[in-house]
Amino acid sequence: MSGNIDAPLYTDRATGQIFPNALAMVNAYLARFEERSGVPVARLDESGCTQTRNGSAILDVNVLEDHGVLLLVAHVMPVPANGREAFYRRILELSFLTTADAAFAIDAAKEEVVVRALRRLSGLDYEEFEDLLDTVGRVANHWDDILKREFSWSR
Repeated sequence: MSGNIDAPLYTDRATGQIFPNALAMVNAYLARFEERSGVPVARLDESGCTQTRNGSAILDVNVLEDHGVLLLVAHVMPVPANGREAFYRRILELSFLTTADAAFAIDAAKEEVVVRALRRLSGLDYEEFEDLLDTVGRVANHWDDILKREFSWSR
């Protein structure tokens, strides 16, 4: 057996297709997602980013190849100006089990609440990719209006 055993593996388990790099793999998965869902999605740009939708949620798809990870982010709402302790507790409690493979997070630079999922790129298969897109979008769609309603008094 030859090759570097530490080298990332970009192979789809279901089809056996081998990809030259993470960008090619995720672009193939995006095309497959578009075909299966009927949701138009642009391929990754030169920086490894694109967006898609799940209902009202806009999902950022980011291939961070230097770090070896796929980062999916759906924007939820601005961080409330008041009542932050109660708000943070609420999203931490939700992140414990309610969000499945995703979690609430704070984008400090934008002062924005997001739902995010992070997955190692090596060994990622299409079914995991589609499941992560669905989970992040579903959680953001479900909780964005609820959290805005619960914490609207905080703005």
